[in-house]
Amino acid sequence: MEILILFLLFYNLLQKVLTSKELISLGKSRLIRMPRRGLILQTRTHWLLLGLALLCSLILFLYLLECAPQTDGNASLPGIIGENYGKEYYQALLQEQEEHYQTRATSLKRQIAQLKQELQEMSEKMRSLQERKNVGANGISYQGNKEQAPSDLLEFLHSQIDKAEVSIGAKLPSEYGVIPFESFTLMKVFQLEMGLTRHPEEKPVRKDKRDELVEVIEAGLEVINNPDEDDEQEDEDGPLGEKLIFNENDFIEGYYRTEKDKGTQYELFFKKADLMEYRHVTLFRPFGPLMKVKSEMIDITRSVINIIVPLAGRTEAFAQFMQNFRDVCIHQDKRIHLTVVYFGKEGLSKVKSILESVTSESNFHNYTLVSLNEEFNRGRGLNVGARAWDKGEVLMFFCDVDIYFSAEFLNSCRLNAEPGKKVFYPVVFSLYNPAIVYANLDVPPPVEQQLVHKKDSGFWRDFGFGMTCQYQSDFLTIGGFDMEVKGWGGEDVHLYRKYLHSDLIVIRTPVPGLFHLWHEKRCADELTPEQYRMCIQSKAMNEASHSHLGMLVFREEIETHLHKQAYRTNSEAVG
Repeated sequence: MEILILFLLFYNLLQKVLTSKELISLGKSRLIRMPRRGLILQTRTHWLLLGLALLCSLILFLYLLECAPQTDGNASLPGIIGENYGKEYYQALLQEQEEHYQTRATSLKRQIAQLKQELQEMSEKMRSLQERKNVGANGISYQGNKEQAPSDLLEFLHSQIDKAEVSIGAKLPSEYGVIPFESFTLMKVFQLEMGLTRHPEEKPVRKDKRDELVEVIEAGLEVINNPDEDDEQEDEDGPLGEKLIFNENDFIEGYYRTEKDKGTQYELFFKKADLMEYRHVTLFRPFGPLMKVKSEMIDITRSVINIIVPLAGRTEAFAQFMQNFRDVCIHQDKRIHLTVVYFGKEGLSKVKSILESVTSESNFHNYTLVSLNEEFNRGRGLNVGARAWDKGEVLMFFCDVDIYFSAEFLNSCRLNAEPGKKVFYPVVFSLYNPAIVYANLDVPPPVEQQLVHKKDSGFWRDFGFGMTCQYQSDFLTIGGFDMEVKGWGGEDVHLYRKYLHSDLIVIRTPVPGLFHLWHEKRCADELTPEQYRMCIQSKAMNEASHSHLGMLVFREEIETHLHKQAYRTNSEAVG
């Protein structure tokens, strides 16, 4: 229909144009004189116009077909009839183009944001480098109280690995500078430095040590099963072509050691049962920079310590104890109250006499003597002594009569105990039998000269928990000592465990100013098998060092050797 209308319009227009030109060129007169010839010419002109019109219509039709949008067979061409379809089509087309440009704009915005972020990071790095350069120029300063950027912290941790003896050996002055490794398997730890309560082979008892080793093995498995591109290992396939996955059962052994100022190094070895190759993983847990937790002033000038001593007999030891008490507490510290809980009647008068002698000489009256006519029980005595104080909150030091302490220790007691927060459990240095330690002397030196920290003179009594500093309120809240424990030992361990199970912090550390003087132990037959075993063990450890005990065991062999040497020397002299 559209083609037909266009054809008629075009034909009419063309006819008018040609007719106008013909009239101009031939003139009116000529048309009047020659009517027949004009009629023939006019007829030819009409046919010519008709042909031109058809040709132009055909060209226009082909042009419309070429430019028309593609449609299916059932749809009509855009125009008068398909006008609604054409609008929807072009609207959809416009919407599609708009969405495309919106997506492109969003992508460009995202790229711009990423570029801005990278530019900001580069600026921060440049500023950080400049600050470090300035610090290096002005000298190194402690920055432990300032937060460090993550990039700086990561750089610091990597520097810890570089400084540690991980990839390259360090030149050491002697064999004493070596930091040995300790080895471990899935179930056991083999340790070189045993102390007194540790064994050469044992299961990791402490939870933190167990968690540490489990975490390390899991980290090693993660490294093997998900290797980085720079890991020097090739992917291996299982017997069915699947990827090999290692688990904790493939862990063979590991070694670890700690450099106190750098971190802990771990060497791990894994192996599949049906493979010959081992997988070796090295891990390092770097120590971070120092960070300030708190800074505070502690005033101990008015902190009074109530020293509580349970006692039964042993009056000579008590006299020696009071001599140290007078020198340290009365003459130096002067902020001490003494509570003595005495069991039984025998020796009670002697104890009273010693106390009265000290008070008269030093004008000291800050003491309490509690007498209990019953069998000795250390826990019972300390419970009674703790409750005998009725002057408000006080710091208590549970002490034995064979303990020697210094004024510095009393300050450590004040600094490491805090009501409702901390209790102090110092590790005592226990002296060996002076008759064995100083066997080469005619008479052992005075006690004050025996107070040295040497391997052959004593040991850190890390299995003992009897000496402790704690506030009265904490002791009463925790429930005090277990009165069911009878006889020697055990009551102090029960109290220690109560604090471990509480929310209070237990400060456990060796202190140089606290000594346990040697005295002969007697393990009573009334003790339970467990108590008797502990008593004998303590008795053996208190006697002498390993080397001195060895000298006693091989005394006859040594004497025989000395006699032979003396005989040979005399024979050579005579000859």
